[in-house]
Amino acid sequence: MSPSSVAIIGCGNLGLSIIGGLLNSEVIQANEIIATRRNISKIQHLSAKGVEVTSDNIAAVQQSKVIVLAVKPYNIIAICEEIKSAINTEEHIIVSTATGITIAEIEAVLGTETSILRAMPNTAATVEESLTCICANEISKEDYQLVDALFNEVGTTIRIDENLMEAATVLGACGIAFVLRFMRAMVQGGIQIGFDARTAEAIVNQTVKGASQLLLENGEHPEFEIDKVTTPKGCTITGLNEMEHNGFSSSLIKGIVKSFDKIAD
Repeated sequence: MSPSSVAIIGCGNLGLSIIGGLLNSEVIQANEIIATRRNISKIQHLSAKGVEVTSDNIAAVQQSKVIVLAVKPYNIIAICEEIKSAINTEEHIIVSTATGITIAEIEAVLGTETSILRAMPNTAATVEESLTCICANEISKEDYQLVDALFNEVGTTIRIDENLMEAATVLGACGIAFVLRFMRAMVQGGIQIGFDARTAEAIVNQTVKGASQLLLENGEHPEFEIDKVTTPKGCTITGLNEMEHNGFSSSLIKGIVKSFDKIAD
């Protein structure tokens, strides 16, 4: 097997997003990616791009170095049971994207000698802009670096402690939906004040992208950049204060905490 070969087990939305980003990679070739799904017709379109598609998880594991388990939490233990006979602890690296399933729970099935990591990317992997949080068991530096390099091909990575993985799910993965809902509201507001939908979307999309880039490149706190555009008695501060009076920040924080509590249930 190639050192860069990867199997994505369970290609739902997240798995497909990871593959979408990897297809633009200069490190991994399309023919080094194997995608699996029970209903293979849902991923058959990947064949035209050079990806091997199959419904056979065992075969996918046998041909790959890195095994990404992109399945729902309620399925992951069963999948581990299915593939454990094909796992070579000296060769394979297991990466779980399942929320709420610990490394210890996976080790209980696959053994403590297996290199196991948890990763929480988001669907922006499709456009190589995911933020992926990673944690690992006692694996080699080389194995960690291989997985880190893999997810850096679809965005950027941060290594965190496992006890923060559920929080990472909320802030980084659920966070995509939170930001998109905010953007949708901005578009709706733009339409109400006079723009057609397409123009409003173009303005909002670029504005959000620009705001993010400002923080990434300047390394400043958001309030620093806010202060630059809030002049005394101006329209910006008037709008911000109206949003705060109606619970904008409070609602967002409560939503984040509520999502976290749901995982912890």
